[in-house]
Formats: sequence, structure tokens, C-alpha cells
Amino acid sequence: MRISRLAAMLCILLVNAVVSAESPVVRVMSFNIRYGTAKDGENHWDRRKMFLMETIRHFDPDLLGTQETLDFQRDFLAEQLSGYGVTGVGRDDGKNGGEMMALYYRKARFELLEQGHFWLSETPDKVGSKSWDSSLPRMVTWVKLRDRQKPAGPPVLFLNTHFDHRGEQARRESATLIRRRLESEEKSHAIILTGDFNTDESSEPYNGMFQTVENRPAPIRDTFREAHPQKSGNEGTFSNFKASETTGPRIDWIGVSSHWKVIEARIDRTEREGRTPSDHFPITAILEPR
Repeated sequence: MRISRLAAMLCILLVNAVVSAESPVVRVMSFNIRYGTAKDGENHWDRRKMFLMETIRHFDPDLLGTQETLDFQRDFLAEQLSGYGVTGVGRDDGKNGGEMMALYYRKARFELLEQGHFWLSETPDKVGSKSWDSSLPRMVTWVKLRDRQKPAGPPVLFLNTHFDHRGEQARRESATLIRRRLESEEKSHAIILTGDFNTDESSEPYNGMFQTVENRPAPIRDTFREAHPQKSGNEGTFSNFKASETTGPRIDWIGVSSHWKVIEARIDRTEREGRTPSDHFPITAILEPR
């Protein structure tokens, strides 16, 4: 009986994997997982890491961007997410030092073409660099992928970032830097940008990313606002580990180029006994290639 049940479960997992690989939609998740050495007491990484993994698996992303990821957290997620490729380096030294903007892609769906990183500074190619009023080095990790479901289509450019939490000028300049890079790629690549931007949609960085600037249309759209045009009072994405904390600013975004149709965009409110798997709610989007 036990063997029969195990076989049935394996069949279900296999079918789900095949369906996911063959589905035309792309499932995207952005998740600030909170750095694993923080002294969070009952919410410490070791006490919540399996809850966090279950949350990720439940959505079953094809593309996952994580923020505040330390090297052992990157490796733990990579071990748990079999069948995914991963890239991520520390913002301090370009190796394992400091937090990472690690990202993951389902290898059954995507073929890796190229990968890299740049820093949000006046010298973006200089490892560990910071500029303006940034309190810490900040960076972008990216991959270029071929969609196995649309091999003749434009490559997918998937980028993941985390803006500074203190420097207002740093956030403005970071948005400008990323926008310029996206403008140079939008005609040839299907763009997806995930991140924790540490500011809300009334801010200059948001406008710099998603609005027309100097008669130049934005290279990406805000998936959540496109799916939910009417603002509400419970769109907060910083939970501080409390499921009830939903009324703050929406500081986590997923942006996409015109190559994608937004099927769905959500803030994932997964909780257990009032607690969340991280101090941010994960955000998700389901996209269809045009």
C-alpha cells in the first residue's frame, strides 16, 4: 500500500513537471527572503526556511528572483529547487561576500545563454562599488535565456535587484541606470525585472521606471498595477513577519516589457498562525508570451 501511494505521488509530480514545462505561460516570483544571519528570534532562518520553501513550491515559479540572500541561503534554495539553474554573487566582493540578488530559472523551460551582474553606482562594472547616498553596495543580477517553448522568439532577459533602503538619490539614480539598460535591450529581448525597490509607486524611482520620461515611453510595465488598476488600502509587501501587516507601501515589484501579456499578478499572503515565511510577502505574476 505504501509503495502504491508513493508511486501515485511520483506520477503526480511527474505530470505537474511536464505540464509546467509545456505550458505557454511563465510563472514569476519575487521574494525578499530576509538575510539568514539576522537575529530574528522565533522568525530565525533555521525556523522558517522549510515554510519559505513550501511557499515557493506552492506557487511553482519558472523564474524566481530573491533578495537579501546570503551564500548559504542561495545554496539551500538551489538544493531544494531541483531542476533549476541558479546565479548569484555577493554584493561586497562579487563572490560570496554580502547579500545576493540570487535568481533561479527552470531548466526544463529555459536554456541559459548568458549571465552577469552590475552594480548600482557610477561605476557599474566595478565590483562592490557604491555611489550617491547609498548606504551599502547595491547591484543587479541578470540572465539571458532561450524559452524552449518559443525558441524562435526573442531571448528572455531576466533581471533581479534590491535598491538601497536609505539613500533617496541612490534609488533615483538606480532606477535611471536600470531604465537606460532596459531601453537598450527592449527591442531585442523579452524583459522581466524583479526586485525589492524600497519605495512605493508615488516615488520618483517608480515613475522613472514605469512612466514616460522626456517623451520616451517606459520599457516595462508594472504587472500588479496592470492587473489591479484600482488601488486599495491593503497592498503592502513588507510584513515584518506579521500576516496582518498589509496596509504599508507596495515596495516589491515585477516589471515586464511589451513582449508579455499579464494574466495574473498577486501579493502572496501565505501565513501560519499569523506569521509569514519572511519579513516581506512574496509577489507573483503569471505571464503569457505575445
